[in-house]
Amino acid sequence: MNVSRLGGPTLSLFRTVVGLLFTLHGLTSVFGLFGGNPMTGTAIPPGAWPGWWAALIQLICGALVLAGLFTRPAALLASGSMAYAYFVVHQPDDLLPLHNGGELSALFCWSFLLVAALGPGSWALDTLLARRRDVRPAPAVPATEPSSMVI
Repeated sequence: MNVSRLGGPTLSLFRTVVGLLFTLHGLTSVFGLFGGNPMTGTAIPPGAWPGWWAALIQLICGALVLAGLFTRPAALLASGSMAYAYFVVHQPDDLLPLHNGGELSALFCWSFLLVAALGPGSWALDTLLARRRDVRPAPAVPATEPSSMVI
């Protein structure tokens, strides 16, 4: 069995699942859906630093990564926001993620860094758009008339 052909679809499935989970976190905090923000049970007040802005990054970057559109920059921003969350919110309590509650931040951080490094996979809007750019027909070369040729 040739497993090398499974890389693109597997990466696409990984990207889709991570993007969906991140989007759901953003929806809970921005709009209060699915039980609201885990800390308060409601939506975070708009503009509140840093929670609302982090939730907005989760919502937008998660949706972009889910769709596979602008995947690398969105994944890089999402990874950075989760690194910030880990080092500013969780790490001051304790060094290890198991003791400071930062497992999810660390997992999202490294997952998005992987997606940013490897790309969106074969099933993504970025891949579809790249294929369309590459398949454009070549411009037609105008035919010269034989009578206009100088001999």
